[in-house]
Amino acid sequence: MGFTAVIADDEPLLRANLRTRLAKLWPELAVVHEMENGRGIEEVIAAHEPDLFFLDIHMPGVNGLEAARAVAGRAHVVFVTAFDQYAVEAFERGAIYYVLKPFNEERLGVTVERLRERLETKPASVDALVEQLAGRLGARPAEHLRWIKASVGSNVRLIPVEEVLFFQSDEKYTRVVTCDSEVLIRKPIKELLDELDPAKFWQIHRATIVNVDHIASVRRGLKDQAEIALRDNRETLVVSRAFTHLFKQM
Repeated sequence: MGFTAVIADDEPLLRANLRTRLAKLWPELAVVHEMENGRGIEEVIAAHEPDLFFLDIHMPGVNGLEAARAVAGRAHVVFVTAFDQYAVEAFERGAIYYVLKPFNEERLGVTVERLRERLETKPASVDALVEQLAGRLGARPAEHLRWIKASVGSNVRLIPVEEVLFFQSDEKYTRVVTCDSEVLIRKPIKELLDELDPAKFWQIHRATIVNVDHIASVRRGLKDQAEIALRDNRETLVVSRAFTHLFKQM
């Protein structure tokens, strides 16, 4: 039986190296997606339903430990890390899969054999190990963006991010909309995604990020696309089909 996997690592050469070695050791495994960090992992799960994630622990934006929390037993997790004796001991005590960088084919082969045996079973919980490793490995979540800096005439305005209702970009600028004002900044959506708290700010369209604390309701609109109504703002935000799964439980 064939299985599917996703590789998350911010270094393209290492992703390619791992993919090549996996193809040699495990030809039946299909790598269906690659990621630069854990940002958008919910969308990847919804789109691909992978059996397995290879997660580099140290990634900018959303690191491997944060991404593992999001996987939450829906797929098996293999942590990828540079050699750290404490990490290896913790992985082995917790019976958690890991591979070391630079990749050693013999060690990777051992991990592959273990995975082959266990992929038919329910994914093991990694919650306790994640909490244990977060501080010791220096992989704590990065401090999220707190202020938006916007030029207004000859002045620079500082907007607390919690006051932002949504961000919406075009080719040159990004709109920053609050309850009582709107400014333009040059920072693109992709950069904002890596800096904002993913628990509070959700991407709902390739060009739109919404503050979930300001969502009043979600309704079905034209062509069965979800539409978001906001508190303190009459503008309606359209949710693209790639992100509608975020609101199925709301």
